[in-house]
This record gives sequence, C-alpha cells and structure tokens, in this order.
Amino acid sequence: QVQLVESGGGLVQTGGSLRLSCAASGRTFSDYVMAWFRQTPGKEREFVARINWSGGATYYKDSVKGRFTISRDNTKNTVDLQMNSLKPEDTAVYFCAGRSPDSLKFNSWGQGTQVTVSS
Repeated sequence: QVQLVESGGGLVQTGGSLRLSCAASGRTFSDYVMAWFRQTPGKEREFVARINWSGGATYYKDSVKGRFTISRDNTKNTVDLQMNSLKPEDTAVYFCAGRSPDSLKFNSWGQGTQVTVSS
C-alpha cells in the first residue's frame, strides 16, 4: 500500500479558494485510483472526488461540481484538490485515499487536513 500525507488545509472566507495536496510514497502510486473524502463531526465520511490512474477520468460529488478540481501527477506521486468558491458547508476534515488495483475499496488513507470556511 502507499502512504499518504495531506497538506494545504486552513481557514478561508466564503467564496475563497484552497488547494489541498496529497503526497504518496510507494512505487505503485500510478496504479492507484485516488480520491478525496471529507468528514464533519457526527457524520459519516463522504466522497468528494475521484481520479483514475492516468488522470483521464474524474468524478465528483454533485455539490462540488464546477467548484472543485482533482488532478494528479504520477511523476511526483501527488494528487491535488483545487477548491474554489468555497462555502461554509464545505467545512470538514479532508482525507486523501487510494485504492489499489486488487481492492474493491479504498485501502490507503491519509491522516486528514482541516478546511474551515467562515461565513
């Protein structure tokens, strides 16, 4: 499995932007489907965005479509989430996740990074 470390969270005002980054260690990163999830206290972790191994296919939660963009650089072993037009309801801990080719579930997780959007 790959090890994942997120960075880039913080406090931003409504309408602002943040860019989250996830650094992966491991030689098989390019084989992984990568994704971002988020979680708020008392709620289940929810899917935000996903990108396939090549970066050629992406998928988003409906509420972030047109505002968030997921991308990856397999030469640097990174996956990013550009978040624009942020809303207070985007406030959450954001997690980077990876799914290996032999798994049906995301089986590598980062520690999470806090994003807070003030109104």
